[in-house]
Amino acid sequence: MSFIYHLAVLGAPSDEQISELETAVADAVSRFGLRLGQEIGWEVVPADFIPHRQRSAAVVFFGGVDADHPSLPGLLRGGVPVVPVVSDLGRVATEAPEILRPLNCLSYENGGAKRVATALLECAGLLPKQRRVFVSYRRDEARQAALQVFDALSARHFDVFLDTHSIAPAEDFQTMLWHRLCDSDVLLMLDTPDYFNSRWTAAEFGRALAKGISVLRVGWPEAQCSARLATASLAELDTSELDATSGRISDHAIDRICLQLEEIRSKSHAVRTVNLMSNLRIGIETIGGEVIGMGTGRGVRVRLPDDRMVVVYPTVGVPTSTTMHEASMNSPDESVAILYDHVGLHPQWLSHLDWLGQYIPATRWVKACEAGWQFADWRA
Repeated sequence: MSFIYHLAVLGAPSDEQISELETAVADAVSRFGLRLGQEIGWEVVPADFIPHRQRSAAVVFFGGVDADHPSLPGLLRGGVPVVPVVSDLGRVATEAPEILRPLNCLSYENGGAKRVATALLECAGLLPKQRRVFVSYRRDEARQAALQVFDALSARHFDVFLDTHSIAPAEDFQTMLWHRLCDSDVLLMLDTPDYFNSRWTAAEFGRALAKGISVLRVGWPEAQCSARLATASLAELDTSELDATSGRISDHAIDRICLQLEEIRSKSHAVRTVNLMSNLRIGIETIGGEVIGMGTGRGVRVRLPDDRMVVVYPTVGVPTSTTMHEASMNSPDESVAILYDHVGLHPQWLSHLDWLGQYIPATRWVKACEAGWQFADWRA
């Protein structure tokens, strides 16, 4: 079966821990209309775990005496997040395999299955705040359908950008639109006959591709599929699925589009994370350092050439002051960096990030394209 997201439990969990965690994860993803073992792959202590590189994946590892798993080196090298769990933080050295000890471990006694489930879902990009979609459409051709899609995706706990709902009146409309596009996982393109004849919708499509954001094209029956859509995923509407009078899409087609968008969103989140990790790994290894792996909170443990350790938080989308706060809280008393792609972000936002960095020296911003350059002169 081809899963949309892929989760695994490795190590030495007890039957009770497996049952509690499975219930907590299943309850959480049900809000999105997803089912464990169906759209969400769920493997418990498999002999081997090699998730698809174009699917968002995460692992929880339950420690124990001599607990280990042969997949761990490949998972860490591939950038798959691993959440190590021990019975007590004082037992990390005896319950966690050596390869996982540099990562932040969770104590099962502190929060139990719900805390572990939240950490696992965060690593897979499955928290509501992480699910962002940008709807691109021509108002004169698809306004009703856009509103319909907005409602359907919002009900599935997506953060949906729709130009008529998501920008305050006093904002610089176009600059803020590009900013919100950069913060999205998927561009949902309502491809009506004149979609590419508009400067703005054509630019939204092109800039989504330039930013590495996946595109799902919902094609109107009379719209010609442009050659520019070669890399987009397609969801074609049949004549029977579109009411020509009201402009509404059938409920069955809406459900199909939402499920396909979930799949595209998983791929987009995985690919953009891999791109950030690749930039980080190339930069760190170029200067003689080492990327150890991604753990709890999506923090990546990095060893610099002089053996100093830094925890790097790759941010898919737009980083915020909340990103900085969460990173510093997840890694107190450690050197922390937030890795992000600055291309397309609002100039005032970039200025705001620089300002924050000046006043909060414990956590620093690092542009993905400058990772090696900035870490080569890292100051604690």
